[in-house]
Amino acid sequence: MTTRDHEFPQADAIRDGRYGAPFDILGRHPASGGGHVVRVLMPGAERLWIVAEDGTRFEATGHGGGLFMAQGDIPQRYHLQAQGYGAEWQVEDPYRFPPVLGEMDEYLISEGSHRRLWERLGARPINHDGADGTVFAVWAPSAQRVAVVGDFNHWDPARGVMRKRGATGVWEIFLPGIGPGAVYKYDILGPDGTQLPQKADPVGFGSEHPPATGSVVRRLPPVPEGRAARAERQSVDAPISIYEVHLGSWRKVVEDGDRRLSYDELARDLVHYVKEMGFTHIELLPVSEFPFDGSWGYQPVGLFAPTVRHGTPREFAAFVAAAQEAGLGVLLDWVPGHFPTDPHGLGWFDGTPLYQYADPREGFHRDWNTLIYDYARREVKNYLVANALYWLLQYGLDGIRVDAVASMLYRDYSRPHDEWVPNVHGGRENLEAIEMLREVNAAAYAEAPGIMTVAEESTSFPGVSHPVHEGGLGFGYKWNMGWMNDTLDYFKRDPIHRRHHHHQLTFGLVYAFSENFILPISHDEVVHGKGSMLGKMPGSEAEQFANLRAYYGFMWGHPGKKLLFMGCEFAQRREWNHDISLDWHLLDQPAPAGVQRLVRDLNHLYRDTPALHRDDSRAQGFAWLVADDADQSVLGFLRRAGDAPEVAVLSNLTPVERTGYRVGLPAPGRWEEVLNTDSAIYGGGNRGNLGGVEAEAVPWNGWPASAVVTLPPLSVVYFKKSNASKTVGRTS
Repeated sequence: MTTRDHEFPQADAIRDGRYGAPFDILGRHPASGGGHVVRVLMPGAERLWIVAEDGTRFEATGHGGGLFMAQGDIPQRYHLQAQGYGAEWQVEDPYRFPPVLGEMDEYLISEGSHRRLWERLGARPINHDGADGTVFAVWAPSAQRVAVVGDFNHWDPARGVMRKRGATGVWEIFLPGIGPGAVYKYDILGPDGTQLPQKADPVGFGSEHPPATGSVVRRLPPVPEGRAARAERQSVDAPISIYEVHLGSWRKVVEDGDRRLSYDELARDLVHYVKEMGFTHIELLPVSEFPFDGSWGYQPVGLFAPTVRHGTPREFAAFVAAAQEAGLGVLLDWVPGHFPTDPHGLGWFDGTPLYQYADPREGFHRDWNTLIYDYARREVKNYLVANALYWLLQYGLDGIRVDAVASMLYRDYSRPHDEWVPNVHGGRENLEAIEMLREVNAAAYAEAPGIMTVAEESTSFPGVSHPVHEGGLGFGYKWNMGWMNDTLDYFKRDPIHRRHHHHQLTFGLVYAFSENFILPISHDEVVHGKGSMLGKMPGSEAEQFANLRAYYGFMWGHPGKKLLFMGCEFAQRREWNHDISLDWHLLDQPAPAGVQRLVRDLNHLYRDTPALHRDDSRAQGFAWLVADDADQSVLGFLRRAGDAPEVAVLSNLTPVERTGYRVGLPAPGRWEEVLNTDSAIYGGGNRGNLGGVEAEAVPWNGWPASAVVTLPPLSVVYFKKSNASKTVGRTS
């Protein structure tokens, strides 16, 4: 029977899914005449019963439009049984369940200090009050109504309106019977009742395959253990050589329509390759879910969801574990500097500029057509800090590399003089972003000891890799963009002109120890018309390869940790294209295969030789041997680390062989030639020093000893002091 007698005033709003406080009406409530009343919205039902755990049934009265009401001694735990249009079904009532969020969670979220935000927000499969299901929780403080919708409720917001948790601005509901694999979004009415585009979950752990944009309920993998055993990999005293990878284009399965590799396949093939090549770390271009392939992940929408392009969160966790079991660290590019304007994303999330600055002079990136996080808002800062911790703790990553730090540090970044808003002191620094970065780093090193954080910071902002308590930003390392720009500009030049630009190779040592630097040859250097690394080199094809080998030799000998983008290690000829695989077939040719072998040998030499890595960030680890021979484009420097055997790195960057070249050294005796980029095994002319030289007690250029060496054209040669030789200090 259906009647509208005694209908409550909110009935129409509930039927329409526009009532923002459904738990006040639906579910079980005390009745004025004693007992309890249960109100249910069940569209499609013609009859409905409330069934107690002991089997007692209470038939509900229909009020039209799917609304039913029953009254009696109804216990707290019950389920619903319905009939309609020839069907019969039994379900739990989501409005009978108590809240999941606790008072402490509410307090920490409202305070902006909930470091484990992913343990309370998002969609989490749990058992709650005797039922299996998923609790959904989302922050939308200005929304008039929030509902979770999906196939499980026919995408009907009236069936999934959530409970608002007081001043926190968090909306929550437990949906029984919903488990991993369910697709969902949030249906939101803005503060004025306007229907907004349905939104993906800001803390969702999974997503649909693009171009679909729904979030997917996922069970998180177990938290990994054993971080302490890996901590030494990230130390400033450790050899750190990073292989930067775009997972979608590293290698594809040609016989399967150029399919991307899965996380399982990458755990086997990529991990094996990186280990074989001698790199110490894999750095992944962003894997946080992103809608547009062409952004390479740098415009993420799902900050808590590993991209489904390669598999599930558990499969991603297995990939990370496989790399770490092979002795490799895993770093993740992390993007807290901006987010895209896609309608299902964070922009205007609850009908207000919730995640972004309201003023477009602060909240919109002109370069990337993206939005900028409101770092001044405590909940937004909490969201970002918690996200960094999520990757480091939940997946056990060894570190994060923070993208575009300069764009966060400066309010006038890439803006005309009249289109930015000064800080409270009238300056250009974004004080809120600076504070956010400091908090990220302080939290990361405190709660995930043994990790590393890295800044891609392109200016001379002071103290990027200095501790927070000393006034720094707190990063472990900083990309040395100045070194990269100067050295690439030098090597692009015809060798005949290099004598006039000698300072581009020496200037970097003026500031080399002001930060903990990483020398980066990243994806940014081989896209957008910049060509490949090989293509940057001048001369004939043979000279291009020689120049590139010399560049890598110089880079691996220079103070600073190393980073090389995929494909650069075998001199890929074309510019990187994210849509297609690297040109692995080039390794059938001697010259690319030689460069690959050189990079492998450089990595192993670097890792096995303390002088080349232990004091990378300290001035005592470096000394000039030849700094001012610009006319012959020759440089030489010494790498040292305490009592470890020293290494002399000598570069001849002209196509003219230098024979009989005398160079000062710290000790007489045997100096072994441990690497020569002109070796035939690398594709060179096999010119050199027959395995080593004997240094004499002949002072030279301020050093107490010296040796006569041969420097092949366009080459870098490494000499390692024999253990039998005794080091003597420089005489001047």
